[in-house]
Amino acid sequence: MAFTFAAFCYMLTLVLCAALIFFVIWQIIAFDELRTDFKNPIDQSNPTRARERILNIERICNLLRRLVVPEYSIHGLFCLMFMCAGEWVTLGLNIPLLFYHLWRFLHRPADGSVVMYDPVSVMNADILNYCQKESWCKLGFYLLSFFYYLYRSVQIHNLLNEVSLR
Repeated sequence: MAFTFAAFCYMLTLVLCAALIFFVIWQIIAFDELRTDFKNPIDQSNPTRARERILNIERICNLLRRLVVPEYSIHGLFCLMFMCAGEWVTLGLNIPLLFYHLWRFLHRPADGSVVMYDPVSVMNADILNYCQKESWCKLGFYLLSFFYYLYRSVQIHNLLNEVSLR
């Protein structure tokens, strides 16, 4: 049985796509925690709790920032591998999200830092809603991609078995 680069690409992307799904699920949980912390009126009047809330928001934003570059890099690796393997349909399906990631990374805050999720800006209700909707959309994309990669991996495996039997 022969093993092609395309089969390797699909198998590797299955594993990495599962990691991206976990990244995005963690982001959704983090944004939900920020939203809950944002809406809790009982704790807002307690000055001793205010410092804890600020530290919690900063901690969550720091953890969110650590996931940005690995997520974008893994997705860029997907596109590079599919381009090298000649899987043009799969590459075409991934290019829009790659361009969105590039746009999002190039349009980060004007101070030139790598800060994507600033604690002050994330606590703005509109930005928090946008980030949460973005995470839900990415989760849907990665889930659909995972099953597409699984389908293509099985399809390539069956084609290789069929060719080797002849």
